[in-house]
Amino acid sequence: MLGGAVVGAAGLVGACSVPDSHRHPHDAPTPAPGQPVSTGRRAVVMQIVAHPDDDLYFMNPDTQHALDGGARVVSVYLTGGEANGDNRVVSDPADRGHDKAAYSSARHQGLRQAYASLLGLPLFTPWERSVRELGGGHRAEVCALTHRGRHVELVFVNTAMHTLRGGRMGLPSLWADRSLSLPVVIAEGSPLTAAAPYTYDGLVEAIAGLLDAYAPTLVQTLDPDPDIQHSTEKARQHDSEQPGYADHADHTAAASFAWAGMVRYVDRATRRGGAVPGFAVTAYRAYYNRHWPKNLPSAVLAEKAAHLRPYGGDPDWRCGNPGGCGDYNVGGNRPLTNWKGWVRSTHYRYPGPRPVVGDEPDGRLAAYGVLGLRAVRWRETAPGSGRFGPADDLGGGPLAPVLGGTALRDGRQLLFGLRFAAMAGRAGANTREIVFLEQATPGGAFRAWRGLGNPEAGGDRGRRIGSPVAVTAPDGRVHLFVRNADKGVSTRVREADGSWGPWRGLGGETVQDGLGATVDAGGRVHVFAPGYDFVHHWTQDAPGRPLAYVKGGPLLPLAVDAPAAVALPDGGVQLLHRTLTDPRKTKGKGLAPAAPGLVSVRVDGPGRAPALSFDGYGPVSALHSPGDGLVVLGKDTEGRVQALVGAERRTRTQGVVPVVAPALHLTARGPVAVGLGVDGAPWMWALGSTAPPPVRAAD
Repeated sequence: MLGGAVVGAAGLVGACSVPDSHRHPHDAPTPAPGQPVSTGRRAVVMQIVAHPDDDLYFMNPDTQHALDGGARVVSVYLTGGEANGDNRVVSDPADRGHDKAAYSSARHQGLRQAYASLLGLPLFTPWERSVRELGGGHRAEVCALTHRGRHVELVFVNTAMHTLRGGRMGLPSLWADRSLSLPVVIAEGSPLTAAAPYTYDGLVEAIAGLLDAYAPTLVQTLDPDPDIQHSTEKARQHDSEQPGYADHADHTAAASFAWAGMVRYVDRATRRGGAVPGFAVTAYRAYYNRHWPKNLPSAVLAEKAAHLRPYGGDPDWRCGNPGGCGDYNVGGNRPLTNWKGWVRSTHYRYPGPRPVVGDEPDGRLAAYGVLGLRAVRWRETAPGSGRFGPADDLGGGPLAPVLGGTALRDGRQLLFGLRFAAMAGRAGANTREIVFLEQATPGGAFRAWRGLGNPEAGGDRGRRIGSPVAVTAPDGRVHLFVRNADKGVSTRVREADGSWGPWRGLGGETVQDGLGATVDAGGRVHVFAPGYDFVHHWTQDAPGRPLAYVKGGPLLPLAVDAPAAVALPDGGVQLLHRTLTDPRKTKGKGLAPAAPGLVSVRVDGPGRAPALSFDGYGPVSALHSPGDGLVVLGKDTEGRVQALVGAERRTRTQGVVPVVAPALHLTARGPVAVGLGVDGAPWMWALGSTAPPPVRAAD
């Protein structure tokens, strides 16, 4: 498995920790806050992946929605994808030879066909092809295509995928061994005719240089810390997973290199007091999708698969590329018939709504997110204006993309992050830590970042933890939750006096990341998490008591994404989420698509939850508004943000496409949705009945 060591975290601002926090002595100091943040640019989405097709399998339909929303898309492929050079239809028994240069070229052509279809152009539309100098003798082929203001660039770094050394594949070997030199595959027909081999530092530098050149507002990459997954060697090889973990080794290495490149890019930009590059990040699960219920409904899945078919191509096509017309191994309807079901889900490594939203004492809203791997704060320009001022840098990086947050009883804000405390190659330190930031006074400055350690004592296990989720109980205690390496839930509790207790496992069964938490009207804390077959529930016997796993009673329906938990005025809790069309077909081998409708159940309290008409996909947020009743926020099947306010369904048709899921917040003026756009800027959508938003009613 991949190792790590410190890459470029600089500065020191109170990186203290709690004594029993499982914090490692070699972790990097926390960078100081207060740097200017570079924002206000046109949306540029950069995707950094291992293989030609990782973006199509694991990131779409997000890529399509960003492109349709006007963002420029730049996809960077770190390997040539040449494998053993055998490019043939799976049903063809004939051995037609092994040509790595031709297979890499055919996969490049398949991507050109797929992205032409995403732009609405004929599959064999000519692209502008050139060679980009990356420094140090490194070069990459770049293919560019523009149509009706939408622009795509494909950057082929093309490191050798299967150059063996010590029994390991090329990119993982390069991550682990700084003395290794990995050659470049020259694809057949490419304008690139020669390129220098890559060392570890050379590839990190090339990625940092591409980030600097394109200045993305959103970086999409794969999972640097996949789940622990024990299986037989035969099953593992059949599933193409690395020993002990639920993903391909190339995916993990590519994500690790991407993070190392981002850290170097930010460090270089800020080292002399320059602006923090204002980009957000989204990381995607990959072969994880095979192990869990599928979360895309049929309509979304069909469109996603339709853009994979041109990538697979066909040997009989006349595309004009000498190496071939696609990746024939996955051609035709194979993405949908493959029992592994990778295409049937789009799962985030760090789930949760963005940004965290809080209330300022003067009536303005504050939004908290992660830009340039650091925490930032935006404040509303005036109460009710719906517009945010510039981002204030709060430091704390390098952070995972999603923050947790809760307000204390006196109105002060707490923020929680998952920090890449140490990360680099050569089998060195590779650690993660939960950190928090506490506001000194309501609406005022923040104190120094502090470490809360990790519920896992080991560095490798500590990499598998999830996004922090926190709630404040009426007794003043703050309950912090994270998914742990055993795929269970761990908690730490902050007492009303500010002291923290130790990490504690909550027991229960295996769950996905994406926790839902709430406090009911009686003061009891509830936590929910989606499992293989049903939603799992933890709560307190009484306010102030430890949380425990709820056993017995009726099972909560299966959820394919994070459930939304709503505390109701009558003391009950309502749970909302999406499920499968056939909940009996679960786990990895089940290929049942998600149902577009919304499950609504009462977990606690009197009465039954009413049925809701809110077709779409992905997780939802929900709250109860005194003036509007139940308010639900999510995405429709076309990826547009929609809301259900009472009985009225609304669709947001203006503004920038959001990164993942927006947040829902109740203000004195009614409920609002706050999202982080792919341009790295926050937006607000008023939903209260007293302030109708500029939208059309959904059909």
